[in-house]
Amino acid sequence: MAASRKSTVRFRERAELLDFMLEVAAATSETLDLDRVMARVAEVVKQVIHYDLFAILLYSEKRRGLGIRYAIGHRKELIDNLFIPLGEGITGAAAAAREPILVNDVRADVRYLSAMDAVRSELAVPMLARGRLVGVIDLQSTRVDAFSEHDRSLARLLASRIAVSIDNARLHRRIVRQNRTLRTLTHVSQEFSSILDLDELLRHIAEAVRALIAYDAFSILLVDWDKKVLRHRFSVRYDQRVEVDNIPLGSGITGASVALREAVSVADTLADPRYIASHPDIRSEVAVPLVVHDRAIGVMDLESSHMAYFTEDHVRMLSLLAPQVASSVENARLYEELATRERAMQQDLSAASKLQSVLLPREAPQIQGLEIGVAARPARQVSGDLFDFFEQGEHALIAIGDSSGKGAAAALYGAMVSGLLRSMAPRRRGPALLMQALNEALVERRVDAQFVTLLLLWWDARAGQFTMANAGSEPPLVCRGGEVRKIKVEGVPLGLLDGREYDEASFPAQPGDVILLYSDGVEDQQNPAGEPYGRGRVKQLLKATHTGRAQAVVEALLSDLDGFAEGGGLTDDQTLIALKVL
Repeated sequence: MAASRKSTVRFRERAELLDFMLEVAAATSETLDLDRVMARVAEVVKQVIHYDLFAILLYSEKRRGLGIRYAIGHRKELIDNLFIPLGEGITGAAAAAREPILVNDVRADVRYLSAMDAVRSELAVPMLARGRLVGVIDLQSTRVDAFSEHDRSLARLLASRIAVSIDNARLHRRIVRQNRTLRTLTHVSQEFSSILDLDELLRHIAEAVRALIAYDAFSILLVDWDKKVLRHRFSVRYDQRVEVDNIPLGSGITGASVALREAVSVADTLADPRYIASHPDIRSEVAVPLVVHDRAIGVMDLESSHMAYFTEDHVRMLSLLAPQVASSVENARLYEELATRERAMQQDLSAASKLQSVLLPREAPQIQGLEIGVAARPARQVSGDLFDFFEQGEHALIAIGDSSGKGAAAALYGAMVSGLLRSMAPRRRGPALLMQALNEALVERRVDAQFVTLLLLWWDARAGQFTMANAGSEPPLVCRGGEVRKIKVEGVPLGLLDGREYDEASFPAQPGDVILLYSDGVEDQQNPAGEPYGRGRVKQLLKATHTGRAQAVVEALLSDLDGFAEGGGLTDDQTLIALKVL
């Protein structure tokens, strides 16, 4: 920097002034640290204009006033507490007019705000950058007429160069702070997204926000559109969980935030008619809406006992955090609703399972001329498979079927088929006629994408003969003397097409014959490699076990299926009926 120049010095040549301004630009632009920039400004000004007290006041757009950011000679309590509204005092007037103000004797100027009794003259010069007010450089002296018109012109020139450096340093500081905040928000957001318990999530949100902003009260309210209220889902005051009343939608500062879909910050709650008084010590409040897919789901609300506590940076920070909070809260809320529905559904399925166990035969019946083994396993809590036995003297009807799909829908449809079967079976002796009547009844009660495959086996004990009708079901396997053969008869599943007729096939039985009926879940059972169990394995198992009791055949097949699946669970509902001719 050039040798020190006093205020009485005049730059003799334009080139000398330009050299000095270049030195000023270099000195104030060598760093982006705001404190160092301001210290260099004080040094630069001191070299050309003598002062006793020096201050740089920065302008707050939100508060519409000036606060001391750097000072020399002023008392610490003044620096910490002084706030000058735009237009008040000499500095406030200079800022409002955006023109330097020189007062040769402050005792004669009513605008003067006393900083020190010994002060006699003051020069206040506004700093403007990019058309915006940055702040004011304020010089004070204990001498009357300490500053000249030349000093005012020179100070204006200096301020025009210094303003950009200070504005850049402020911007840099804000960016650094924002980057630090964004890193924190990124970490916090990742934490939020992993929590699905809503109460735990809200507690973590309150703690995370508290680490960023030292609030006195924090609430998250969720919108109840049906009842037109904001429901307090979580509220904490002075680190203590509290219960707070709900707020009518559109009322209060929180309601205004939801209605406007933007952050609402109130510097003085006592001066805002929207404020709903809940605690007498609250003086400022900020509310930020929580929006998901362009739909407001709630609001995040912070309160403080200090007036004008929440800054523009606070609002910006909360606005950056709000989308992640909203998304996490919505996910946790949906998960909570889903868990509640699943519990209710589980209760319904448990009840349906108990009811189904009553509707289906609990054990194999005693039918003349036959020994019967039965087993049924649902892939889910309820089964879409159905089976039943109807005795009519020396005759009996055995039915086995499978509703399309799985779970509750298939079980309900199967229950309807079982009910129709029980009402119709006693009135029709032939399986084909019964199949046709069932199809007509189901077509009348058509349900989209629902149908049932069904096998009906009519047993005549006196004649020792089976008569079969099939509607898309697995044909039975008949094992005689260690040889397995398939009795084939086909038909369209029930409930799909109107006016269908069904064929019958009869075959004589011999003592020791084993007839195996089963649903397609047996052949379709998969192992971990995705291979199906298949009909071939069913045949091999039947050959190996046909000499045993009927129930032993069924249990051996189930055991082999489990070994094949290797613990992989059922692919589909499995029902087996083994009939051994006596």
